[in-house]
Amino acid sequence: MKLNRILLSAALVVVALVVQVSVLARLQLPGAVPDLVLLTVVALALVYGHVSGALIGFGAGLLSDLAPPADHAAGRYALVLCVIGYVVGLTRPEKGQIRSATGPMAAVVAAAIGTTLLYAGVGALVGDTAARHVGLGSLLFTAAVYDLLLAPFTVPLIMALARRVDNDPLAETNSSAADVSSGWLSSGTGLRIGAQRSGLRVKAARSRASRAGRIKGVKRL
Repeated sequence: MKLNRILLSAALVVVALVVQVSVLARLQLPGAVPDLVLLTVVALALVYGHVSGALIGFGAGLLSDLAPPADHAAGRYALVLCVIGYVVGLTRPEKGQIRSATGPMAAVVAAAIGTTLLYAGVGALVGDTAARHVGLGSLLFTAAVYDLLLAPFTVPLIMALARRVDNDPLAETNSSAADVSSGWLSSGTGLRIGAQRSGLRVKAARSRASRAGRIKGVKRL
């Protein structure tokens, strides 16, 4: 991954995690908790692709595992978000341009449902049966609804920011300006060098002519 992608992804994941732990988790909504970290991973995976999506998902999930109050084994959510980031990144268009909001919204719903199922499945493998007591059906429904309601306010903004940082128009402007200026300088120096060479040639021709005239005059004497 590029350095600008790493810095932007880390900053967005940290901000999303802080908002989720300090604000969203304290709303006491019925069922699941709106997952702002998941939406951040989905948005970045839709822009950067499956490889970067998997790496971002693993890092975001690991931070979520370690953030208080952590009530599960470390690495559990990291595995889930790594898989989700990879799968969502596979749906990224070839040119990276998404013209309709249907695709991202469908990806958000699928990611919310898939995250809940994977998290409950991994929990069942390690002996955590909390999803059975809460009700897996209600968790799936509320997770999809909450994330879908939160997605229009977060996913487009994160995707636009990721594209802007990844394209880096300021750097392109500077590089193009540098290319133009360097081309202008090279053309200017080329003209100067050409003019100097032509001047030297004229002077050399004149000196030769004068020398030839002097020699002829000497011979005439």
